[in-house]
Amino acid sequence: WDNLDDFLQLDDFAVQAVIVQGGVTRPAIPCIFDEPYLNAQIGEFEMDSSQPRIHAKEADLVGIKKGATCAVAGKVYAVIDAPKPDGNGMAILKLAVEP
Repeated sequence: WDNLDDFLQLDDFAVQAVIVQGGVTRPAIPCIFDEPYLNAQIGEFEMDSSQPRIHAKEADLVGIKKGATCAVAGKVYAVIDAPKPDGNGMAILKLAVEP
């Protein structure tokens, strides 16, 4: 995409995410929310889980750190890692369900 703002239009498939870090609520950002199924195996043990994450413009995720919270799709998630840039102006922010 030449223009990521066009790609992340809320009327298409993007949703809004609100990130709170250190008690400060950031303005809502457009993102793509994904929660793929994950079947992890450790030796004989299996665990079914999901790995929620958002894909957003890298510039919108600058400074986000582990420990922040992200409200998206009607749920609040914990941020479990710093954003990972994909080299195309977007970044992935990994999330976990809040206890």
